[in-house]
Amino acid sequence: MKELTKTLAVIQTDLKAKKSSYNSFGKYYFRKAEDILEAVKPFLVQHGVYVTVNENIINVSPVPMLESTATISDGEQSITATAIVGVDLNQKGMQTSQQFGAASTYGKKYALGNLFLIDDTEDADASNKHGKGAKIAKKAITKDQMAKAVKYVEDGGKVGAITEKYDLTPDQKAGLTRIKLS
Repeated sequence: MKELTKTLAVIQTDLKAKKSSYNSFGKYYFRKAEDILEAVKPFLVQHGVYVTVNENIINVSPVPMLESTATISDGEQSITATAIVGVDLNQKGMQTSQQFGAASTYGKKYALGNLFLIDDTEDADASNKHGKGAKIAKKAITKDQMAKAVKYVEDGGKVGAITEKYDLTPDQKAGLTRIKLS
């Protein structure tokens, strides 16, 4: 077991998994399980090990739960890491197979991340506030955008949605707030 532990430590230290995908809604890059697997492949033959990921449904009520287990093995001994994720059956716009697929992908990513000690603390997927707070610098609002913002607020839209996206002057913000109150 000592040799496999040393091999895993070397891989954990040297592995660099890129964030190849972009979330245009949240405006951040993130890594997928495929990114981790692609990054680990060069180490496999070099160190005489292989990696597998297995999944099991461990609960079905009230929420289906998937357990993903990532394993590194030298053919005799193995080291595993797991991740447990829920399947959101209320996810709108997805069929059940897509809901399970999304949970499976997420579980694999985190099981592999746990095995290879991939720190996602700087990954926006881990820290994304999903629209609750500034993620990028706000830009000044143009005259046309301000006209659209006024119409938006007149139609019942929230001033906060405008202030999250644009850097408004105090007068612009007060004007939108007055519209909302009238």
